[in-house]
Amino acid sequence: MVNPFFEASTGSFCYIVANPESRCCAIIDAPLGLGCGDTVVNTHTADAMLDWIHAHEFVARWILETHVHADRPSAAGYLKSHLLCAKTAIGDGVPNLQGYDQLLGDGEKICLGHTHGRVIATPGHTPGCVSYQFDNAVFVGDTLFMPDTGTARCDFPGGSPILLYKSIEKLLSLPDCTRLYVCHDYPGDRRRNRCVTTVAEQKLANIHWRATTCADSFAALRSQRDRTLAPPRWQAISIPANLQCKDIGEIQVLLTQTMNE
Repeated sequence: MVNPFFEASTGSFCYIVANPESRCCAIIDAPLGLGCGDTVVNTHTADAMLDWIHAHEFVARWILETHVHADRPSAAGYLKSHLLCAKTAIGDGVPNLQGYDQLLGDGEKICLGHTHGRVIATPGHTPGCVSYQFDNAVFVGDTLFMPDTGTARCDFPGGSPILLYKSIEKLLSLPDCTRLYVCHDYPGDRRRNRCVTTVAEQKLANIHWRATTCADSFAALRSQRDRTLAPPRWQAISIPANLQCKDIGEIQVLLTQTMNE
């Protein structure tokens, strides 16, 4: 069972993956929101996730991050303060990570009662990106977007378009019916926001990647595109906060300091 949530101020999708039989669940990529003139962080979406878990009588076992998000602060630390039995976890591909209960490597299992998911290392957007697979659902973070908006940027420290190409190859080698859940969608005025696509749809129509595209041509396209992109607005607070899985109070202090500089 996958239940999506959308945080409007940062344009972020996040998810609860639940096992109805064991009554266990995992939270994936929960964001904090930004409001009041962008000077205050809020917990509206995280609280909605907590309310859903309590209303459906699930036990949260994991609070998972696909990567160190640069575009918004994570709610992982806040959720941990309310879900003491849940483990906070992120991929082990980034040095100097602190504050997480567990760092996850490629192929590790994520137990939800008597069933489990697995970690898939998908570096490129950042060196530590991972995706999480539960049955035929894979949560890909910023590795892929909807086919008409392509793929993630690779110009953060340690990012690599060649590694991203290889990670996309890995994801698109899964069965065509595999569902891919994204962190962001940028449809403009073309259509409504979407949070899920499929391997088949991506192979057919992704504007940045095709089955016939070689790694070098993908890297050239991606690098050219990245040179036109501005830094994420909240990068100065998001990266240090998310590297250390900070709670909301510490994040608010960081935000206030940044706004006063």
